[in-house]
Amino acid sequence: MHTIWKGSIRFGLVNIPIKLHAATEDKDVKLRNLHKECHSPIKYEKVCPVCDVEIQTGDMVKAYEYTKGKFVVLDEEDLEQLKKENEEKAVEIIDFVKMNEIDPIYFNRSYFMSPNESGGKAYSLLRKALKDSEKVGLAKIIIRAKEHLAVVRVYENTLLMETIHYPDEVRSAGDVPNVPAEDTITDKELETATLLIDQLTTEFEPEKFNDDYRTALLELIESKRTGEEVVAPVGKEPASNVTDLMAALQASIDRTKPKTETQATTKKKRATKTVKATKTKKQA
Repeated sequence: MHTIWKGSIRFGLVNIPIKLHAATEDKDVKLRNLHKECHSPIKYEKVCPVCDVEIQTGDMVKAYEYTKGKFVVLDEEDLEQLKKENEEKAVEIIDFVKMNEIDPIYFNRSYFMSPNESGGKAYSLLRKALKDSEKVGLAKIIIRAKEHLAVVRVYENTLLMETIHYPDEVRSAGDVPNVPAEDTITDKELETATLLIDQLTTEFEPEKFNDDYRTALLELIESKRTGEEVVAPVGKEPASNVTDLMAALQASIDRTKPKTETQATTKKKRATKTVKATKTKKQA
């Protein structure tokens, strides 16, 4: 597994040398833009709109646009100095908290942590302490010149670090438009909706879910590559035109009733028909 960062975890006076490894991967199918006429890949060039010349990397500087069309230019030396002052290679655990106190909206990216060199025992100690206390560590870390807030927790038998957003990076839910201020639902509607939730409740099994769009796209690409006939996928069940909320809830419940119950009812009906037919013959 590729190492993307080396450093240490610190909590109190304990120092654990570690490595970071990306815990997830993006499996999106990346498509290129080609010229429609000759199918050549399109090049994206950096061009100055004023000088009308192509710009090389060495001709560019970093800047912050503080107002429309006005910039503060930042020298590379200034940025490097700032980076050195803040890039101590350590994950500093500041606090320990309960995991359920952190809303999932804060979570960003996940990284596996592995012990480096002589850090195995201290790594095991932190893992065991977190597991037994049922808590996670809140930490700060700098990765690629950006300071992150992070959570250190146990995932299976491995320490996992998840970067999380700072509070000012999470937008206010109060700014979301058209959210009803009060509930205007009836008891019957709530009861029916709760029944539907109960019928659809199950244990989370991530392995049963697949990216259907990515699978279909790869199949389409492969069929075109091999010159096979492209077959249109089977259409989904057409959307219902039911607009009444109660009718929609009831229709949803009817669709989600356990198959075993339906099968049992069918068998019972068939058995009843058979008994009736037998009695009719005997009477005749």
